[in-house]
Amino acid sequence: MKPVQTPKAPQAIGPYSQAIVAGGMVFCSGQIPLTPSGELVEGGVEAQTHQVMRNLAAVLEAAGSSWEKVVQTTCYLADMDDFPAFNQVYAQYVREPYPARATVQVARLPRNVRVEVACIALL
Repeated sequence: MKPVQTPKAPQAIGPYSQAIVAGGMVFCSGQIPLTPSGELVEGGVEAQTHQVMRNLAAVLEAAGSSWEKVVQTTCYLADMDDFPAFNQVYAQYVREPYPARATVQVARLPRNVRVEVACIALL
């Protein structure tokens, strides 16, 4: 196992790695809408989703992968009413064949953000 660390995404706010490379795959921890310097992106789910997806892109790149190689995502929304807006932004980052995906509403996310996304990709 090899940890992935990049200054182009926010640093972990707990005892976890931004990602782990193992078995020819990249396992990315969930990203919330923090800038690489750790500032919270304010605004609606659209702005927050863009930051989350950019953070994951940076982690994937640091690991030697990309959004084109993502095979699965897990998406957490604070409010399922945000699903259409989230989906619109999400679709700007993924291409066919689309990754497998689970999307769930959760009671609360870190720092009361609207969205968090984790993913698994090929190297």
